[in-house]
Amino acid sequence: MPEMNTDTSPKRRSRLSVILWILQVLLAALFLFAGITKLILPLEKMAGPIPLPGAFLRFLGVAETLGGLGLILPGILRIKPGLTAVAAACLLIIMIGATVMGLQTGSAVLVPLITGLLLAVVAYARWRVVPLRG
Repeated sequence: MPEMNTDTSPKRRSRLSVILWILQVLLAALFLFAGITKLILPLEKMAGPIPLPGAFLRFLGVAETLGGLGLILPGILRIKPGLTAVAAACLLIIMIGATVMGLQTGSAVLVPLITGLLLAVVAYARWRVVPLRG
């Protein structure tokens, strides 16, 4: 008789949690870098294929920085851990906008698209599958 799979649900949940933490840290690093860059660079240096108002670029910098922090700090500090899923969902909205703008201008859409998909995985998994415990 073939041996049954002894992989228990807690083991799978633990593995999934580790994978999610790795994703969260990598995504947080990406958004912290992008957000802080938008906050410290002069507006003239941030000209892209579509001219965006300076105030909007600064707003995106704040949103990306706070979102990046929101991906990791609630779980590390164990304060309002449900905010991790909210941060991922909010950053997903930014990535949807970046993908749409990329499609309109004919520029690269693969990076924002993949980033958005990873954010969707983190948001859903931290909300429903492996929520962080407070």
